[in-house]
Amino acid sequence: MANCSVLNWDGKEAGKAKLNLKVAKESTAVDLMHRAVLRQQAHSRQGTASTLTRAEVRGGGRKPYKQKGTGRARQGSIRTPLRPGGGIIFGPKPRQYNLAMNRKERRLALRTALMARFQDVIAVKDFASTIAVPKTKEITDFLARLGIAANSKVLIILTDPSEVIKKSIKNLERVKLISADHLNVFDLLNANSLIIGEDALARIQEVYGDD
Repeated sequence: MANCSVLNWDGKEAGKAKLNLKVAKESTAVDLMHRAVLRQQAHSRQGTASTLTRAEVRGGGRKPYKQKGTGRARQGSIRTPLRPGGGIIFGPKPRQYNLAMNRKERRLALRTALMARFQDVIAVKDFASTIAVPKTKEITDFLARLGIAANSKVLIILTDPSEVIKKSIKNLERVKLISADHLNVFDLLNANSLIIGEDALARIQEVYGDD
């Protein structure tokens, strides 16, 4: 179990929160999270790179010149891989980069990553509830009140972020917003600071606390 302070929108303490999730053993935790990150990055690859073999390049059906008597090396096609414009030998073809990892391992890696970063978590009560219209400055001022540097990578986790909040954060290059139902290991480990809504903590406990 891990505890953290809950802050209000003004940056003042407004209570306490806790999170109790089962994590991997210390001896296997790093390997488990590493495999989860590799899987996530592999799944983000499109795998659409493709080149043409000599059989797929257009043209080259006619022998470019006679077999003998020219003094040149014999050629059967201008689309040979040895000539410019020819086919590619062992070039990339569309493929899947997916890596297998069962559901229990994925959820365990996610819980382990979150609990490993919990010391960097800042819980916030009623995140941006006072913002009526999209305003990026409200978010930057709030991060400044928390003492977060402007160049820090920040991950904000909310239960159901409104369009106002989404648009307010959209222009901040180093601030990423995700919902509590779409946690992933890479974002949890990649961020310098984690800001989680108080209701999002309860949602995370509800979704991931049963295993």
